[in-house]
Amino acid sequence: MTSVLETTAAVTARAPAKVNLELGVGPLRDDGYHTLSTVYQAVGVHDDVTAAIADEWGVSVRGRDAELVPTDESNLALRAARLLAERAGDVEPVHLTIHKGIPVAGGMAGGSADAAAALIACDALWGSGLGKDELEPLAAQLGADVPFLLHGGTAVGSGRGELISPVLARGTYHWVFVPTDSEGLSTPQVYRTFDELNAAREIDEPRPSPDMMAALRNGDAEALAAVLSNDLQPAAILLQPRIDEIIESAMGFGALAAIVSGSGPTVALLADGQEGAIDLSVALAASRTAEDILRASGPVAGAHVIPAPRLT
Repeated sequence: MTSVLETTAAVTARAPAKVNLELGVGPLRDDGYHTLSTVYQAVGVHDDVTAAIADEWGVSVRGRDAELVPTDESNLALRAARLLAERAGDVEPVHLTIHKGIPVAGGMAGGSADAAAALIACDALWGSGLGKDELEPLAAQLGADVPFLLHGGTAVGSGRGELISPVLARGTYHWVFVPTDSEGLSTPQVYRTFDELNAAREIDEPRPSPDMMAALRNGDAEALAAVLSNDLQPAAILLQPRIDEIIESAMGFGALAAIVSGSGPTVALLADGQEGAIDLSVALAASRTAEDILRASGPVAGAHVIPAPRLT
């Protein structure tokens, strides 16, 4: 069993979840991915990753959905640490301890958050001194969402989503997230279904919506609600009709808007302020529409070192 060296200080980094305010899906590229245009917002649901010098590489997971996260070499945070080690040079192995708060396989980029946090924690632990700009190319190798979660805030993503441009966004937005059972709803399956649903039409190259940019500049939650969009939502609902039931119920309970987060199955509900988010959460729980409910606001900062790991 891997042991952490007692003489070595650990470093903990925290990274947020994301919601796609707008997700436009374009044609299939030669590399097998679709061209995307997305507007990301980082929200206050977090994973923490603690890196400590150890006698061998390893990872352990605790917290929400911990049993669903792999702890072998396929773990994205461990892959991030090893990739940074190749870039940094002569460094010692680390053991990573991941504390999950982000739903697993929910369309909120929990694995990508772990990778972003691991890059930041290991950079600080090893004293690599690379900083986020130099870490960004490594992040892009790990996954399309990882570069955004390094930076956080609100940003446009292009390419596969990995090419990031910050967006001027005023105000704070209040969200309620309803994770649902992800069984039978994998990201590749959602994209395959999207392709099937759109086989008869020519798909244009996606671009950020001017109305979306204007709503964010103005900090107007109602205007933002009117322009939230996700091209993958029809495919996700077809594969998991329960999503549509949650959306209909939430709108009846006063949500400003409801949208599938990424490829799903988590449903993101935009509320009219903090009190509105609380009222919406209570209504969803009381009606038994949802038992698993998360509240968060955004935008929030990207991956960053925090003083100490969470104890629970």
